[in-house]
Amino acid sequence: MRALVCHELSDDLSGVDLRDAAMPEPGQGEVRIRLRAVSVNFPDILLTQGKYQLKLEPPFTPGMDMAGEIDALGEGVKGFKIGDAVAGGARFGGFAEYAVVKVEGLQHKPENMSFSEAAAYPAAYLTAYVSLVRRGNLKAGDTLLVHGASGGVGLAAVDVGKLLGATVIATSASDAKLDQVVAYGADYALNVTQGFKDRVKALTAGRGADVIYDPVGGDVFDESVRCIAFDGRLLVIGFTSGRIATVPTNMPLIKGFSVVGVRAGEYGRQFPERGAENIKQIWDWAREGKTRPHVHAEVPLDKALDGFRMLMNREVVGKVIVRPDL
Repeated sequence: MRALVCHELSDDLSGVDLRDAAMPEPGQGEVRIRLRAVSVNFPDILLTQGKYQLKLEPPFTPGMDMAGEIDALGEGVKGFKIGDAVAGGARFGGFAEYAVVKVEGLQHKPENMSFSEAAAYPAAYLTAYVSLVRRGNLKAGDTLLVHGASGGVGLAAVDVGKLLGATVIATSASDAKLDQVVAYGADYALNVTQGFKDRVKALTAGRGADVIYDPVGGDVFDESVRCIAFDGRLLVIGFTSGRIATVPTNMPLIKGFSVVGVRAGEYGRQFPERGAENIKQIWDWAREGKTRPHVHAEVPLDKALDGFRMLMNREVVGKVIVRPDL
């Protein structure tokens, strides 16, 4: 089979290419999936750079979120059969024609979702759910400020925030992207290149945002500290700006807000029962048609690095999907 292999860590993807690889065989409690769609996530890129919290020694195949059809069962597998359409994934291994996955990481694909939509869903919506519900305590009527709102995890936060009854203020550095985010459901859109602190305060009658969802970091985090409400929750999702921000501790003391770190997968590993509840909830929403991931583009497996570069160049609204079946 063909697989995208990181054979050397590099900042520019020069250590990643498409290669022939051995067909994987499922072990105890595992299934093999003939992959139809795999989502490109920032952690996939960070893994190939050696900059993610999970450190892998090359060679390895990145790819977290995937969807396809089961074509082989390992020992002890229950609840799934050959031919089932499934979605979910693992921490790596997805950018290939076939992947072996533990069954606890899988769901039956909702009938109302395409394979590409199902692959676009798990990491983004689990991050949004854990952030806003478990860590941010977002309530109906709250004001939610979503940074990087056009990205995969940002757009998921807009979607979940509206579902939970919040007023959503979305930010991006692109007016064209913000137009799409407003069409997607955001109540207000602000271009961060023009600053956003004063406009957030104006939209909230001077109070500030109750919950701030920040996958960007850097200057965006710094300005967020200036427009968060008393008793607000500033959620640290990531650092796509490239700079890890810091905050003087007198600021949360005086303004009475919390800075809250979010690692959705680790949350589930630390609290398995709650982790299972989180996953069930987001997939229930998907089956009920209450959430809707957005697929920006689909590329074949031999053009997977083009999809990576689209994400690195901030060209994407929602998710880029790699299609091994094309």
